[in-house]
Amino acid sequence: MKFTLDDVRSRTYKARDAWWTVFLVDPLAGRLVVGTANRTSITPNQITWGAFLLGLGSAGCFLTADRAWLLAGAALYHLSFVLDCMDGKIARLKGTGTVLGGWLDYVFDRIRVLTCAFALMWGQYQATDQALYLVLGIGIVFLDMLRYVDALQVAKVRRQMRRTLKNAYDESATANSSSLPARLLREDPDLDLDLDPDLDADEIRLRTLDVVDLQEEFRTRFAWYIGVREWLRDHRVRTHLVSGIEFQMAVFIIGPLLGLIVPVTIGAAALLLVFEAAIMYKLWLSSRDLVRALAEIRATSAQVEAPAAN
Repeated sequence: MKFTLDDVRSRTYKARDAWWTVFLVDPLAGRLVVGTANRTSITPNQITWGAFLLGLGSAGCFLTADRAWLLAGAALYHLSFVLDCMDGKIARLKGTGTVLGGWLDYVFDRIRVLTCAFALMWGQYQATDQALYLVLGIGIVFLDMLRYVDALQVAKVRRQMRRTLKNAYDESATANSSSLPARLLREDPDLDLDLDPDLDADEIRLRTLDVVDLQEEFRTRFAWYIGVREWLRDHRVRTHLVSGIEFQMAVFIIGPLLGLIVPVTIGAAALLLVFEAAIMYKLWLSSRDLVRALAEIRATSAQVEAPAAN
């Protein structure tokens, strides 16, 4: 079977992704996937190893602190990320993904960030004798881990909120031996089902069927955001515009290319923290919506029980 670029797009592209990936990686990675899948027997794990080795090569270039080698390091880092995107695409396209492959991909990503951060900043420290670079190296690794841990925890909390809502609704309906009036549960625009393979059928239904809107307060306070979000979604771009991916690319590509490592790193770190704070704020507002929704379910249940008691 010969795969086409349309096959790659429809079967491997995520519904929403980082803007760096959408605009600067997928156009190249998609075409490379077509050629690799059709003409070679290279496995996703082999591509993962290739991405890892390119990442180590990028770190080696950064360590020299020479301008030409910094440019080479930035180029290698981008190519490493392209390969990093290819392994998952080929796995989804051919159905050859494994648990080991997912683990390997995650671990190698973290090692790549760690080695490149310390290589880049240690090289600059050796060249300038400015301790600020050492502090930035530690900060890069800390923020990278913070982002990934925080993303997992936020997804966990959102799933729990929906389970809580579903359980309350089901218990109320069971107690009254009838179905409560159905309402819509809006799809959560910040959650990508493709990114969470552990969802069961109930959770998928919960995120796409109708019960209640857990972002009502946010929509009310920031009505202008809806238009921006829709434009981004139309272009497959996540609303979280500065996530771990953009942070890495700023530090390891944009900074070295521009020769502005310190200001770019500090600026990217600040933007990452701003967007993380925005996520926390939205989550807090959603928790308020959840409290209101649970109160409405209890009130509706009480209204149903009252006539039955009479």
